[in-house]
Amino acid sequence: MEGRDGKKNFRESLRKLAPTILDRYIIRQFLGTFLFSLVLILGIAVIFDFSEKIDDFIQKQAPLKAIIFDYYLNFIPYFATLFAPMFVFISVIFFTSRMAVNTEIIAMLNSGMSFPRLLVPYFVSAAFIAVAAFMMLNYVLPHSNIARLDFEEKYYRRSDFRQINVSSVHRQVYPNVYIYMESYNKISQSGRNFSMEKFDEQGRLESKLTANMIRWDTTTNKWGAWWYYIRENDSLGERITTGRRIDTVLNVGPDDFTRAPEFVYTMTHSELINYIDVLRSQGSDEIKLYLNEKHRRNASPFAFFVLTLIGVSLSSRKIKGGIGMQIGLGLALTFSYILFMQFASQFSLKGDLNPALAMWIPNIIYSFIALGTYLYAPK
Repeated sequence: MEGRDGKKNFRESLRKLAPTILDRYIIRQFLGTFLFSLVLILGIAVIFDFSEKIDDFIQKQAPLKAIIFDYYLNFIPYFATLFAPMFVFISVIFFTSRMAVNTEIIAMLNSGMSFPRLLVPYFVSAAFIAVAAFMMLNYVLPHSNIARLDFEEKYYRRSDFRQINVSSVHRQVYPNVYIYMESYNKISQSGRNFSMEKFDEQGRLESKLTANMIRWDTTTNKWGAWWYYIRENDSLGERITTGRRIDTVLNVGPDDFTRAPEFVYTMTHSELINYIDVLRSQGSDEIKLYLNEKHRRNASPFAFFVLTLIGVSLSSRKIKGGIGMQIGLGLALTFSYILFMQFASQFSLKGDLNPALAMWIPNIIYSFIALGTYLYAPK
């Protein structure tokens, strides 16, 4: 008897979760409003960006085809993913407030639908957008960023995305192993006045290699140090070795010396994970930037659920002041979220804050805000 009752309750629960006309109505309103606001804001952003850069385009004779397909076609996904959480929040606030003003929310709740059940189509829509954003961040946007940054470097302004000549290169290539070059040229794949220092665990210098030049050998895929001088210190004393050429065992490639911070935005998910493993083996401090980006890509899609819950909870109640007050409050919360994310990122890069914690702190804090607004929402 209890088994039959359990099956009956299970079937009843599934029946309640089955899609209804109201679910499809809310999903259509959510996604429709989101896409409409996204297209509207993107159109405005493109117009303002073009008006700001048109003088540079004319001065550097940028082809119209390159402006449209190489720049703006790749600018749109970059801008869309950057401000997608704000668009989601505004969309939820806008159409849910309108439903509340038209007493549609009250009618739904009076018909027997609970507030948690009302949230189901909202979260289904948020999940759809979150999955799309995750795929964009990890697989689509990195490729479009390469074309966009290349265009900016050529026709808009000189960027450090892919430098040809780099001065004063300092880099950690292994734990306790550091290299320095006075200058490095990407075309010749060679550096001048090279030095490599190795320290022990107590910080004492174990060995130092200096060379007039270091060059990448494409046949052996190794760095060759030319006219070198090696000084080694151990228990037997100091030893000095000189010669014309010697191969090194540096675990960096020619392009690693010309990579600017913007390079992290051009890496797919698998490329980012692999490069983090390389930086970890090197013991490089640069790993913080790449760990931040990795956790940012994972944390950003979760923000859609948090901001959706806040938006529904705030706008489902009919209040004095109308939609304008709710949209203003929504914009303030969204911009504070983005600002909080930037502050947390800088604390991680410049301080000792764990990158994973830094990227998830805004979601954790705003989850408590979402819980508070949920408790306030009409039931």
